[in-house]
Amino acid sequence: MLTKWEELRLIARCVAGDDRRAFEQLVEEYNDGLRRFLLNLTLGDAALTDDLAQETFIKVYISLRSYQGIARFRTWLYRIAYNEFYMYVRRRRESGEDERGYGNVADTVSPYDADDASMDVERCLKVLSEAERTAVLLFYLDDRPIKEIADIMQMPQGTVKSHLSRAKAKMAKLF
Repeated sequence: MLTKWEELRLIARCVAGDDRRAFEQLVEEYNDGLRRFLLNLTLGDAALTDDLAQETFIKVYISLRSYQGIARFRTWLYRIAYNEFYMYVRRRRESGEDERGYGNVADTVSPYDADDASMDVERCLKVLSEAERTAVLLFYLDDRPIKEIADIMQMPQGTVKSHLSRAKAKMAKLF
């Protein structure tokens, strides 16, 4: 894991000298975690995950000059990825093509499925809204602090805590 100083050095090389190798190092460092985050947000849709990750890194590269260094680079990167996912969901809803039901799929999980002892994470995540799912993924799977999650999701820390609480209650109903 890169230190904040190493991140800033790589970013400075990208901005000052259009150093693509420095950007490549940033991509290599954060690619796996970002893809895992997006894969969980998309409920396992690998093709969509690849598209969103690519769009995220393109936007990051284009807007790298606007990175202020206040938050960690990873937080900024995940915020852009979250925005990309959210924009995708919004476009799907507006066009009426939301067959996966991202963010509102509680009706696709039968309460009788809860008897299955091998209830997996994906099925639990399906009952959550987009915001709840994002908070759960960042807090429990990526072990991010509430403050960083609030920065990524651009909402108050109390709201993140509320999303986590509601998510736990929803997932508990499955069991």
